[in-house]
Amino acid sequence: MEWRVPLADLDFGEEENQAVLGVLKSRWLTMGAITQEFERRFSESLGVKFAFGVSNATVALHLACLALGIGEGDEVILPSLSFVATSNAVLYTGAKVCFADILGVEELTIAPEEIERLVTPKTRAVIVMHYAGYPCRMEQILVIAQKHGLAVIEDAAHAPGARLAGRALGTWGDVGCFSFFGNKNLSTGEGGMLVTDREDIAQKVRSLRSHGMTSMTWDRHHGHAYTYDVLELGYNYRLDEIRSALGLVQLEKLNRNNARREDITEKYWESLQHTGLWMPFQEWSKLPSVKPAYHIFPVLLPETTNRKGFMDGLRAEGVQTSIHYPPIHSFTYYQNHYPNVHLPITEAIASREVTLPLYPTMNNQAQQTVVQAIKRILNGN
Repeated sequence: MEWRVPLADLDFGEEENQAVLGVLKSRWLTMGAITQEFERRFSESLGVKFAFGVSNATVALHLACLALGIGEGDEVILPSLSFVATSNAVLYTGAKVCFADILGVEELTIAPEEIERLVTPKTRAVIVMHYAGYPCRMEQILVIAQKHGLAVIEDAAHAPGARLAGRALGTWGDVGCFSFFGNKNLSTGEGGMLVTDREDIAQKVRSLRSHGMTSMTWDRHHGHAYTYDVLELGYNYRLDEIRSALGLVQLEKLNRNNARREDITEKYWESLQHTGLWMPFQEWSKLPSVKPAYHIFPVLLPETTNRKGFMDGLRAEGVQTSIHYPPIHSFTYYQNHYPNVHLPITEAIASREVTLPLYPTMNNQAQQTVVQAIKRILNGN
């Protein structure tokens, strides 16, 4: 189907074309100098010591868990209102997940008091997810984590460029994990980044990302080594030069595009305020310490509104929507392995959530198409 207004779209132009062509002309496609430059600039933009380009955010989360020594017999607390990768990455290690409820209709992020409630002697870490690019309550979460000796992993897939109290999201905890998927604020198609200030984690990730090898193909190509050893069971989680080249261009556009996302978000808030829709994060984002990334625009339908009918109505108008997210604990696999999980706030909110189109190249006409269609549908016209 060809959408009048898609859910997301790319800000790709001639700069991205030339970046990719430059890699192709160089004849070096695997992880090398361009990836190293992308890592350097990304770490500088966040003010963090170490950044590792990886093949996607899921493997970044997996590496974070492995680098922290999480494994069988351990528990990790995380929100169910997230993409399933957040919890899958924990299960890959053999550890168990403990699903936490969210704060409420204003902030769709993990509730600090839920973390405190779920801590047991087996708890090793907390994964927070900065939903829609809005910061979690990191100050409170870090106090709880320090009290119980827990590591903190930030799922910052939605949050490149976002800050809290002047500090970049992804740098508050022990490890931050970013996504560069096709609909993200910084997009390379696939790809991700793991960041940390801890030398021990950096050393572990550096090894695990490339099969546990002591030298890379790039090193041997430049004569820095002629063979290698394998010190541990690692993975092929590397990022390639084409995606890194795209990432460098996209990183230059990030602040401008996040500002455009903010403008679109504020226009939605203004235009939809008398429709009966509830729009989360408005009050939280007004605080001077909060600088979101405005990745997606979630709304909550009135409890009496049929969600499928609402989304079908927008579809008929050529407007694409989505759901972020079906709660992880509601999926069949998790129902079979984690039965009897009940998260009343998450479940109530997730059943009403619809995500509206939001992307930096979205013009005023496209946004008005969305707004007017919503008003017609909710007014029964």
